[in-house]
Amino acid sequence: MSLTESDKFKQERKSDLSKMTQDTDISTRTMQWICDTARYKYTYNFSWMGRPVIQFPQDLIAMQEIIWQVKPQLIIETGIAHGGSLVFYASMLELLGNEGMVLGIDIDIRSHNRTEIEKHPMFKRIQMIEGSSISKDVISQVYKISKDKTPILVVLDSMHTHLHVWEELKVYSPLVTKNSYLVVFDTIVEDMPEDSFPDRPWGKGNNPKTAVWDFLKSNERFEIDKEIEKKLLITVAPDGYLKCIKD
Repeated sequence: MSLTESDKFKQERKSDLSKMTQDTDISTRTMQWICDTARYKYTYNFSWMGRPVIQFPQDLIAMQEIIWQVKPQLIIETGIAHGGSLVFYASMLELLGNEGMVLGIDIDIRSHNRTEIEKHPMFKRIQMIEGSSISKDVISQVYKISKDKTPILVVLDSMHTHLHVWEELKVYSPLVTKNSYLVVFDTIVEDMPEDSFPDRPWGKGNNPKTAVWDFLKSNERFEIDKEIEKKLLITVAPDGYLKCIKD
């Protein structure tokens, strides 16, 4: 049986990706580029539908692919900032045309950001909770909102210390449905130079990636989807795209 043009394209892409993955020079230069641009807050340069999104464009493309594949009824994100990610996820759900909603959680939703998010056209698909993502009250609210929603996709992007992320992983991982994802952003902190975050409570040995590694030691429902970061190269989430493989 002859291959279709689509199959040929997929095979060629897979072959090229395999070769690129083996090119250590590209990996080295990519990491150096990430470190160099971080000094100038490169990720702050981008917006989605008018709201600052504070992500690498490559990671937004990856999230788009995941959302299209999973077709979630609920996307939960810890960490709101300017709300660009919430708007991005809501717009993807709008394109899907389902009844999906986005739930954003932040310990401090600043008034000017709340105002801009609430007047955005995509706010019709957004709900926000102010409070710590690991507090009992917030967790209770999230579980209540999540009831009877499936599939569910979870994104962790708030406080980046090992303990906080590990607590989030423990609390929110049960909500993620099979074949969906638990995405942990800023795992790249572990790979950055020692002095990259002098004014932050996180750094090497104490960050989202170390929390992911710890979490996976005792949780068999998830595995790292290495194929995503291999093709992205430029990502803030190496080892952070966790696919749920069990009910």
